[in-house]
Amino acid sequence: MVMVVRIQEPNAWRDGVSIVSPLTGCLLKAMNSTRLYEHIERISNLVRTSVRKAGLIHGLQPVQTEALHYLSRCNHYSNTPVAVADYLGLTKGTVSQTLGVLVQDGFVKKTIDLKDRRVVHLQVTPRGEKVLNDLVPPQILTSGLENLPAAMNDQVGSLLELLLLALQQANGLKSFGTCKTCCHHRVQENGLRMCGLTQEMLAEADGEKICREHDSTAVAA
Repeated sequence: MVMVVRIQEPNAWRDGVSIVSPLTGCLLKAMNSTRLYEHIERISNLVRTSVRKAGLIHGLQPVQTEALHYLSRCNHYSNTPVAVADYLGLTKGTVSQTLGVLVQDGFVKKTIDLKDRRVVHLQVTPRGEKVLNDLVPPQILTSGLENLPAAMNDQVGSLLELLLLALQQANGLKSFGTCKTCCHHRVQENGLRMCGLTQEMLAEADGEKICREHDSTAVAA
């Protein structure tokens, strides 16, 4: 005969409110993290499968689509092979092969930096932009969001943004946020924009671009 012993951890009550003990709190947090991981993993698999199927029509693997999408969103400080590797979390060798295919197939073009000829910049070509319009966002994600109320769409987006920021800060990762949310982004009295880090003037469209040097933690001067 097997004896099952159940250990019930007592809950304290204060002013009619249950106070969860530290052990119970840790268990609940672990359970929530596991459930969240399972949801994110499943969503990622579904989206990645959809992107893979759509990308194959254009001869693109998922990693190539991801690199192409990043290059379409980043600014001129962040469109180098090193920045692509940082953003995707891949080795320089893997990214070099990925970018080589994109350049060879005419989705991306290389340009040499005017100030430092050792630096290569990567720009999405009109052909690459056309392909991205077909692939991003993937249909499976679009159709799923259409089934949610508009207000809930905004909530999901905000919560995912907060989670991403928390993950990056907790693990010391680059944020790769948009220029306009960076502490170095300056809007002068005449309305012109400037990067406080490089002291270079910015176009208004640059504010929406992803930047490798993005910093939301420092205090702007």
